[in-house]
Amino acid sequence: MNNRKPDAKLVGLARALSKLGFCSRSQAAKLIRAGRVRLNGATRRDPEAPVRLALDRIEVDRSEVAAESKIYVALNKPRGVVTTASDEKGRRTVYSLLGENLPWVGPVGRLDKASEGLLLLTNDSEWAARIASPDSHLDKTYHVQVGTPDGEALSAHLRKGVPAGGELLRAKRASILRRGEKNSWLEIVLDEGKNRQIRRMVEHFQIDVLRLIRVAIGPLPLGQLAKGSWRPLTVSERLALDSAAEVYRDRATISGSEGARVRREAE
Repeated sequence: MNNRKPDAKLVGLARALSKLGFCSRSQAAKLIRAGRVRLNGATRRDPEAPVRLALDRIEVDRSEVAAESKIYVALNKPRGVVTTASDEKGRRTVYSLLGENLPWVGPVGRLDKASEGLLLLTNDSEWAARIASPDSHLDKTYHVQVGTPDGEALSAHLRKGVPAGGELLRAKRASILRRGEKNSWLEIVLDEGKNRQIRRMVEHFQIDVLRLIRVAIGPLPLGQLAKGSWRPLTVSERLALDSAAEVYRDRATISGSEGARVRREAE
């Protein structure tokens, strides 16, 4: 007879520390290999050592690790700051903007060094995975300053799709916000979030991206949050993100099922 509790699921030791909200998986792996982590009183140096989260005792530097309360944060990332916990080049990271008393949180997705705007962080790794998953297709809205006055033509190209690196990159929506003598501001909406997607699309036409600001993720706007500042998400904001991600996943499932039906009927 199996008396194991149903919540005694096995996960790797590094992942367990991440799920408990102690640190990222990569940071946990370093701690484990350095001999600073004990599992049920014994030092373990294998980041993949199996752990029963609901039953086993984990210690770091001989202090027990308990699950942190879930934290969800919105940050207005400035340009020039990198989205990592530490940087081998000594560049400033987003963690320098967070309070010292805030428990560890990890970024939900990324903004590259030259980009700015809305970035989510949390210690809820499962929630982060759902929101950042390509299957969620959450809209991400950007305001982008480009080095051309002909923003209408560029917007049309971005909506149509741009070949880059062996794949077709396309904006879900793109429109001009305002135009100057030498540059334009565009609003670009993505629902794919491929690496450096906007920059790759615009630079395909030998046009410079002068500024790139993420102003919304799904139904959550950047709003009036000051540059370099952060605030906790409200419960209603988090639930709105959950709901939007679920809607997009359901649409993708229905779309995929409908496509499969059409293909079967065509055979």
